[in-house]
Amino acid sequence: MTVASKFAGKVLGLPPARTRGVTVVRDLRVPMADGVVLLADRYVPPGGTSPGDDPQNPRGASPGDDRQNPRGAGQGDDAPLVLIRCPYGRRGAFGMLFGRLLAERGFQVLMQSCRGTFGSGGSFDPFAERDDGLATVAWMRDQPWYPGSFGTAGPSYLGIVQWAIAGQVGDEHKAMAAQVTCSDVHPFVYQGGSFSLANMLGWADLIARQERPLAALKQFTAPHKLARFFGRLPLRELDQQAVGHRVGYWQEWLAHSDPGDPYWAPRRYAQHVAAVEAPVSFVAGWDDIFLPAQLRDYAVLLAAGQEPYLLIGPWQHAEPGNIAATVKESVAWLRAQLLDDRSQLRPTAVRIYVGGAGEWRDLPCWPPAATDQRWHLQADGGLHQRAPAASEPDLYTYDPARPTPSVGGPLLERVKGRPDNRDLEARPDVRTYTSAALERDLEVIGQVTADLFVGSSLEHTDFFARLCDVDPSGRSANVCDALRRLTPGQPAPEPDGTIRVRIELWPTAHRFKRGHRLRLQVSSGAHPRYARNPGTGDPLGTATTLRAADQRVYHDPDHPSAIILPVSSSS
Repeated sequence: MTVASKFAGKVLGLPPARTRGVTVVRDLRVPMADGVVLLADRYVPPGGTSPGDDPQNPRGASPGDDRQNPRGAGQGDDAPLVLIRCPYGRRGAFGMLFGRLLAERGFQVLMQSCRGTFGSGGSFDPFAERDDGLATVAWMRDQPWYPGSFGTAGPSYLGIVQWAIAGQVGDEHKAMAAQVTCSDVHPFVYQGGSFSLANMLGWADLIARQERPLAALKQFTAPHKLARFFGRLPLRELDQQAVGHRVGYWQEWLAHSDPGDPYWAPRRYAQHVAAVEAPVSFVAGWDDIFLPAQLRDYAVLLAAGQEPYLLIGPWQHAEPGNIAATVKESVAWLRAQLLDDRSQLRPTAVRIYVGGAGEWRDLPCWPPAATDQRWHLQADGGLHQRAPAASEPDLYTYDPARPTPSVGGPLLERVKGRPDNRDLEARPDVRTYTSAALERDLEVIGQVTADLFVGSSLEHTDFFARLCDVDPSGRSANVCDALRRLTPGQPAPEPDGTIRVRIELWPTAHRFKRGHRLRLQVSSGAHPRYARNPGTGDPLGTATTLRAADQRVYHDPDHPSAIILPVSSSS
């Protein structure tokens, strides 16, 4: 045990280490099917292979490791194995969190750098991880320390690589701890059909600079640096401007927007989810970028007869609370599945944090029983359960030359708290619909949907919906939101020419307290979270011409636009 690992274990709330001695076997060479060699480090608890026993370890164990086993655990080569595949380095923070901390708690860990990263050969090809993952499993099976089965763990990209092999390696795959991640990345790259500009450029920049000097320090200044590029066109030049060189996968993302494009076939793994037999533990966040797709994976497993484990907290993607929950849940789940020790598991399969109430709640499954309530948009800017009266539509103009900005929401960049939306709501390109003050608490848990009847002067346009909680002071805070991109015929117009747009907002669990008000925002953008719609239908990467759209939001008996809330039976 090192001083750093002792401190990290305490901060993360992990169970006590089972051993203070961990041997790290560096730079194992793992051949892929095409001859490329990927590098991996093996973390071994006491009783395992010593440096001199491993012919693939020319450097030996890392200096300063304690190879003694004061407790006589007798694990080592017989310890359950956890495979971690990572594009962010196999040492540093990731090596600590998913290598050393797991090894100190009784596991041997093989931590591998993905293709094209941190010394591994080849070129990094984001999300195309199936072949390398399967080749790594085949190599593990031939090693003298392979115990006959393994588990996998890790968040975000470290979870995508788990889905890349899940259901395809037989019953030796005994456990998955897949946190803030999903099996299908296309809905993340193209949320609602619109390109996730801020997230994808931010991630491309992170990958490009992560192996440069002072990379960790520069991570804190990256959002400020990138902000000046988001408003530039065409998008295909942003990689050169922001990163300093052409990024092949940035160009590929822009060129292949259609989910049915053959480019995405080797990068999407949702087709295998129903066949996964390994028990799966999920950690998610209400403001996490992967939440809707992650809950779809959960639902597929549940429908297939699995009993997945789920934790959803009040977290963004990379904030400390999320990271702590990820590591702690991984240890508990891996111990339960690989060591038959369920002592660290909670008694129910699902635990969620209820915003507004500030409390955790245990559930038998997700989503809990709820009753859908339609809160209709009203002509006076109100929001009410009564049907709307006859009225003219609300009008606004969306000008992509001055795009409606994004305020908070699920982003890779951390956003402190839930921002106040009042300045955004004062813009002429944002319409709001607000309820009267609630007479009693209203608890909304599940899938929120905006069911809008709209019109536009353009065939290519977007509509964005956001549910907010307005407190007695007037502060309007994000609860959940989403965007939907419209193209000719998608969705098809109604007989009278209006367009009915159903926007599935981020799932949520939130209590609107007595005296608070519900508010629905309707606009046509949230830039740079979503790439602005130029209105022309020109290709995403090359578009430079911008056309303003005159938008209409209907709310009358024939067009009863509404926000649909899954209301808890206790409300």
